[in-house]
Amino acid sequence: NMKPEDVGLSSELLFFKPKSAGKGTPGVTYTSIYQSKNFSLCIFFLPPTAVIPLHNHPEMTVFNKLLLGSMHIKSYDWVDPDPSNVPELSSQPRLARMKTDKVFTAPCNTSVLYPTSGGNIHSFTAVTACAVLDVLGPPYSKDDGRDCTYYRDFPYSSCLDRAIVKAEDNFKDACCYGWLEEIEVPKDLKMDRIPYLGPQIEKQSCSSPYSS
Repeated sequence: NMKPEDVGLSSELLFFKPKSAGKGTPGVTYTSIYQSKNFSLCIFFLPPTAVIPLHNHPEMTVFNKLLLGSMHIKSYDWVDPDPSNVPELSSQPRLARMKTDKVFTAPCNTSVLYPTSGGNIHSFTAVTACAVLDVLGPPYSKDDGRDCTYYRDFPYSSCLDRAIVKAEDNFKDACCYGWLEEIEVPKDLKMDRIPYLGPQIEKQSCSSPYSS
């Protein structure tokens, strides 16, 4: 039920109005509302045509809520989510099943990404200026093995080995699959952090009904 005004947002904010179109992909702005070891709460602001490339959320559950604007979201899940089956060479493409490939316009339902389902690997492309609220639990942590990895996707090709795909998958719907190749952090990805100026988080102690 979150709305833009709940976090102090308005379509009139300056970062929705780039001073000039410029060349290349426009940058993304973000702000952190709250962060702990258990979860993080942040908002990403994307001007028109801005892109957050295809990336994953290892061992994480993520809630995405589009608060303002229209955004194209593409997401995938691994066909075989078992890490032990991943090829030693990370550059080798890995087969994924497409979960989402469409444009969302606020207000819309919250999407939920689970560690192995729901579209854990996704990308955002702003159709109009937009803002999206992210809740990540637990948050990214390189020390704990939850580092962000970026990917390039390729259409499914019948010339590649189908044997790695589980028998129950229906290859008549080849458009529902893609090959994901791990890449370095894109050089044109620009993200700037700004202070959070909306309503503040209020911490309250919770007493147990079983305490004496």
